[in-house]
Amino acid sequence: MRVVVTRPRGQEAELVRGLVALRHEVVHCPLLEIEPLGDEPIDVSGYDWVIVTSVNGALELRRRSVGTPARVAAIGQATADAFGGADLVPAVSTQEGLLAELPRPAGRVLFAGAEGARRLLVDELGADFVALYRTRELTPQAAPEGDLVVLASPSAARAFGRLGGDIPAVSIGPLTSEAAREAGIEVVREAATHDVAGLLAAVGWLTGNARTSG
Repeated sequence: MRVVVTRPRGQEAELVRGLVALRHEVVHCPLLEIEPLGDEPIDVSGYDWVIVTSVNGALELRRRSVGTPARVAAIGQATADAFGGADLVPAVSTQEGLLAELPRPAGRVLFAGAEGARRLLVDELGADFVALYRTRELTPQAAPEGDLVVLASPSAARAFGRLGGDIPAVSIGPLTSEAAREAGIEVVREAATHDVAGLLAAVGWLTGNARTSG
């Protein structure tokens, strides 16, 4: 199977290695570029909770933060690992899932994420928000050819949808699946866990079913 990977350049290696280990041919077509929004220090020492919701946000905050927050919440284990650990990683890797598990009252909260990030956490918690990076969508000279595309974010789904192809997709989670369907992409499998391991398991499930059907 020829699998298209759309992750930003420099962030595709783990997924590509896993797909190659599953004996797939991989086409890397980066559709996103991560642009940091500054280098100024961010003092996290006065917060009861610091929340990061993506690997890119966690890496940027780790690079720029000074002081130590009382507690850290992260959406997804990969995000927690990128920050260097977290006190809370919700079972459901969405802002809603984090809200459901975050102790209340939460106190003073900082949400560090992407420019244009969903405002649910900010609105529900009265959190301070700092935009650490923006995601720029890229348009390749030619649409990639493949049997399956792996989509790891809503931005990637929207960017891939604009290419106008008809390649079915494996999605990393419900928000990405929703964005993909809105962009006219058929989602044939959604990862059970919202990380690289979940994506690989979803692709492996499809491969196994295809062999069984054949």
